[in-house]
Amino acid sequence: MSNSFGTLFRITTFGESHGPGIGVVIDGCPAGLAVEVAEIQAALDRRRPGQSDLTTPRKEADQVEVLSGLFQGYTTGTPIGLFIRNQDQASHDYSHIEHAYRPSHADYTYDQKYGRRDYRGGGRSSARETAARVAAGAVAHKLLAHYGIRVSSYVAQVGAVQVPVGYQELDLSLIESNPVRCPHPETAERMAELIRQTRDRQDTVGGIVAGVVQGVPAGLGEPVFDRLHAELGRAMLSINAVKGFEYGSGFGGTLLFGSEHNDTFYTDEQGQVRTRTNHSGGIQGGISNGQDIYFRVAFKPVATILQPQATINDQGEEIMLAGRGRHDPCVLPRAVPIVDAMTTLVLADMLLRARANKVD
Repeated sequence: MSNSFGTLFRITTFGESHGPGIGVVIDGCPAGLAVEVAEIQAALDRRRPGQSDLTTPRKEADQVEVLSGLFQGYTTGTPIGLFIRNQDQASHDYSHIEHAYRPSHADYTYDQKYGRRDYRGGGRSSARETAARVAAGAVAHKLLAHYGIRVSSYVAQVGAVQVPVGYQELDLSLIESNPVRCPHPETAERMAELIRQTRDRQDTVGGIVAGVVQGVPAGLGEPVFDRLHAELGRAMLSINAVKGFEYGSGFGGTLLFGSEHNDTFYTDEQGQVRTRTNHSGGIQGGISNGQDIYFRVAFKPVATILQPQATINDQGEEIMLAGRGRHDPCVLPRAVPIVDAMTTLVLADMLLRARANKVD
């Protein structure tokens, strides 16, 4: 189903940007997992709007309500229902696009698919829906933590400003030390300045979020169609504004010869199988090999800009249209927890599927 994601650890999200609220049902989470509501709320606080001058000023508390599946601080094994009420809607900001097709938005395609659309903030196509994914990801995070798996994402590039080193040379504990969520302080300052300049020009800017997963055991992922990297790519490409995904050496690996790119195996002092390099990004044959998984996700500039643009309406008439309302000049800082969430959801599902693959 188009509103569901996962096989054994499965989520279904619901709701629209300007409806009563948004929510998620998590099915398949094992019983007995310690999950506090405060932990889910903390994840949502990282994604919520209005958290700095670099993001949309829309004020949403994103207060989560637990409808089912948690009792006395533990999962019960039954479906977990989470709901987040919308509070700061400004639907009048969208009355001018009731019949207009905004450039690079889903207005036209939704009309063609369904014959109607909720023009208030884009309805179901709005990035507001991703709050439900972040709530679900907080539960998945607890499952991964139980197995010692750590997920980190950070802003690696905004426009042409990029972190000059790889994740291995960064202190990932600094991700939350600045509003850009970049663990390279000097670069973070330059990124923030670019975002402010872009906002003042009534424009938007894109960039790249890097993801890192550490502590992953070997053996996660399914052969052929449900390969681990394919599921990660599918997860990332389901996020609003994402235009590309690469893992390991990615497109840069095309510049190497096989003799340079191959990751040779060895056994370390603890008797663990390791590779001397990690161009594979921790995944070989679609299955994790125990090394760090790392990837990059490309985000386009936010499509809503406050400058006048030529477009058409639903009658095919040419019109001029300028965006209104409250929008992010750069989606990257708030995209970090979304990338985290989708990563945890993929790995939680793969963990449960791995348990079914062989007798321990």
